[in-house]
Amino acid sequence: MPEVIKIPIELTRFQLPVAVQDRLHCLLNQQDQGNILSRSEQQEAEGLVELAEFLSLLHLHSQRVMKQE
Repeated sequence: MPEVIKIPIELTRFQLPVAVQDRLHCLLNQQDQGNILSRSEQQEAEGLVELAEFLSLLHLHSQRVMKQE
């Protein structure tokens, strides 16, 4: 059986702040509309997407662990 990694409960409740979510949506909408993002905007969007994905995985993991307890 795989080892269960303990995650502080406060971390599992963390979400992107609304302003950060709005910025990500703004960048992705610009891209979807065919606008070319600057290199720094591309890097910003990629970083925010990675962070959002990490938080999503963290939430899923914590839910799975809580079900097993």
